[in-house]
Amino acid sequence: MAMTKACSTSLLFALNNAGTRALGTSAPQLAMAKTKPSLSRPGGKNIVLVDGVRIPFLMSGTQYQKLMPHDLARQALNGLASRISLDKSSVDYITLGTVIQEVKTSNVAREAALGAGFSDKIPAHTVTMACISSNQAITTCAGLMHAGVYDACIAGGVEFMSDVPIRHSRKMRELMLKLNKAKTAGARLSLLSQLSMKHLVPELPAVAEFSTNETMGHSADRLAAAFKVSRAEQDEYALRSHTLAHKAQEAGLLSDVVPFKVPGVDQVVEKDNGIRVSTPEQMAKLKPAFVKPHGTITAANASYLTDGASACLLSTEEKAKEMGWKPKAYIRDFTYVSQDPKDQLLLGPTYATPKVLEKAGLKNSDVDVWEIHEAFAGQMLANLNAMDSDWFATTYQGRSEKVGAPDMDKLNLWGGSLSIGHPFGATGVRLMMHAAHRLVKEDGQYALITACAAGGQGVGMIVERHPDAVV
Repeated sequence: MAMTKACSTSLLFALNNAGTRALGTSAPQLAMAKTKPSLSRPGGKNIVLVDGVRIPFLMSGTQYQKLMPHDLARQALNGLASRISLDKSSVDYITLGTVIQEVKTSNVAREAALGAGFSDKIPAHTVTMACISSNQAITTCAGLMHAGVYDACIAGGVEFMSDVPIRHSRKMRELMLKLNKAKTAGARLSLLSQLSMKHLVPELPAVAEFSTNETMGHSADRLAAAFKVSRAEQDEYALRSHTLAHKAQEAGLLSDVVPFKVPGVDQVVEKDNGIRVSTPEQMAKLKPAFVKPHGTITAANASYLTDGASACLLSTEEKAKEMGWKPKAYIRDFTYVSQDPKDQLLLGPTYATPKVLEKAGLKNSDVDVWEIHEAFAGQMLANLNAMDSDWFATTYQGRSEKVGAPDMDKLNLWGGSLSIGHPFGATGVRLMMHAAHRLVKEDGQYALITACAAGGQGVGMIVERHPDAVV
């Protein structure tokens, strides 16, 4: 529904009278005619997604809690190598994304690669771009290969929320550094005499914006209010995500998951453990998590803290043919966007979608598979409203018309981050593999992947089904 312009320049108030797009329920269309042209670039290099895997995404504080981030990433790398019988010497470069870094392994890509048995002659580096970190890893590798620097790269990501760095207070750190430099026992005693209880208060991490000092949950609550997304609609969407993920898991569609024999745990973890189909009545009982008492975001309609890792092999099409690899998809186009991190923190998909479609020369209707990162149900529905609003397009995006929201029968049909989980640095590869596998299962040609990220940033990516693709 189009939105009517309000008087205030603030997005929160300007959208107070915005319409709300209803949640669709139509069945997926499993077959389509191959009438659209390929986006191959004459004279350019085709970059292909060969395959990708992830270890099961687990709620933080469960089976992975005694490990470290590089343990998870190492398992993903080994799982990828095992999945495609990869000769580890055939890889030129490795890039992994992460958000909350373990200081002992700050370049977790390098530590994981060494731990997984890749040659110490293969360079590896770690990137961070909040929730789109592994998207950045993918496109970094694609750029290196398109430039002719390398022919085969591994991209992925890892996040470990069961054990995050907790710092001493600034005053305590200053005192400890001075103690380390003190030359005499007297100097040390003098410094220790300054110690007080306030020195011992730790600095706890939070998923919050440095520039605004606002947690992402608060931002999402305000965004949902601005777009008039009700609590009931958010719960309905979250229930949809869990229901679809459960069905996909039971049907064996989440084939990118590789089992993990967790060290110290007498168990092989084989599937994501956060997928839980509830009822509207149970969900309605939960209290607001951020804006109290009248907020609409709860633990049931928000993504949860997750441990997990992912990895995928990318190469030039020529290299894939040389090695006998069977690619799943082409990486066709991508773009990154950024906007106001206060009122528009989570609107990355709305800004990225029209830009990446234009780059690829496609329309909304050309997209067969949509994979959009679900940070919050309210964020998802707000983006769908914004995409479907001519007023938002002309007022905030400088566009002549709306891009249009995706059909619900094409969107996140195997669940999303709300249900499967969201290890910040690893989700991008999960989105990529869902897109590639769904293109095969649903007989599609083009998929659009998009996600929001902290800092008011976002990504849009177009992938095309490869003729050799199988699941």
